[in-house]
Amino acid sequence: MEAKSVVDSEQHLLAILAMLEECRAALITNGNPETAHLVSVAALDLRMKLGGIGEDELIALCEEMMPGKIAAEGLQSARSVPAPRRRVRLRLVK
Repeated sequence: MEAKSVVDSEQHLLAILAMLEECRAALITNGNPETAHLVSVAALDLRMKLGGIGEDELIALCEEMMPGKIAAEGLQSARSVPAPRRRVRLRLVK
């Protein structure tokens, strides 16, 4: 029974995610890019929860994707204590 409720919950969250994407597209179409950006952040947060991705993994991914100095400057302000650079294994989330 518990496994079914987890699947139902995940399906419900996926439906909410789809709705958020529709809302984001409508906001952009109607000239509300700032609000669309906020909805995108909410969708990203939901995707991270669905995929089991933590904040540290996201920061590490951003560090890998951002070129040198920009990564060092941009993300240092997001952390109170700089973390050592490390390789992170990323999971494919379907």
